[in-house]
Amino acid sequence: MSSFQMSPHPSPFSSLSPSTSASPAPASAPLSRSAVVATLRAAGCVFAEDEAELLLSTAHTADELAAMVERRAFGLPLEHVVGWAEFHGRRITVDPGVFVPRRRTEFLVDQAVGLGRRTAERTGRPTVVVDLCCGSGAVGAVLAAALHRVELYAADIEPAAVRCARRNITDAGGRVYEGDLFDALPAGLRGRIDVLVANVPYVPSEEVGLLPPEAREFEPLVALDGGADGLDVLRRVTGAARQWLAPGGHLLVETSERQAPQAVEAFTRNGLLPRVAESDELHATVVTGTREPERGAPYLPDTATTCLPTTPPRSKA
Repeated sequence: MSSFQMSPHPSPFSSLSPSTSASPAPASAPLSRSAVVATLRAAGCVFAEDEAELLLSTAHTADELAAMVERRAFGLPLEHVVGWAEFHGRRITVDPGVFVPRRRTEFLVDQAVGLGRRTAERTGRPTVVVDLCCGSGAVGAVLAAALHRVELYAADIEPAAVRCARRNITDAGGRVYEGDLFDALPAGLRGRIDVLVANVPYVPSEEVGLLPPEAREFEPLVALDGGADGLDVLRRVTGAARQWLAPGGHLLVETSERQAPQAVEAFTRNGLLPRVAESDELHATVVTGTREPERGAPYLPDTATTCLPTTPPRSKA
């Protein structure tokens, strides 16, 4: 997400609201690059130059550019203003009111792609993938493209997210359902899921107010607030995941480094073999839980990730 701080000043484009005069309003004069940069910088956009270039290249008319600059200066996430986000090398449609995919979640996708490919090699059939708490469907869209032969499902409790996700994954043959976690999924998926990715909310309730204004004011609270310790939804997912996973199937969730030990406990308590992987570059932590394979089938740990089931998180300077 773009770095942004709300400005205490009103938008300089407030005069663009419809006129009450009976005569038609004249067309807006084109905004120069320097004017766009100055407006964004005054509103608190840290990367004003980069954002200005994006807005200038996206807008088709002077009026559209003025409206986009006004919305961004007001505080809307840049991705909501332009209507898309770049995620894992793909352009993902992001509608207003929908959770914006974060770059750190690309690490979660990388873990899921590796496991999905190994599953396909082992089974010789399309990999059954579920993107739970899917938001825009960004994770599912990338997995479908990377795994090629995939049976893809996604679900979210937010109607706006469901509509947006359908735009992003339907062309890949994915199906999107509205509802609360597993209640949204077809019963026929029980015991069949090879890769279950759940990008659950994990911000503790008391810390939601510390998020950037563009997140807490323009993204759904249900996509951010993870309860008292941030792990309420994670515990619900791990509590039911085993009965939905295929033998040898994997559940992957993103969490914070400090929450990883408690997440591991939840995975272990619910019969999943946990593994923790971390990316210093993306400041990302992913916990993977694997259902035991069928009797006689080998379990091959993923040597590409760091196994830290009992190691407390290391502190970062």
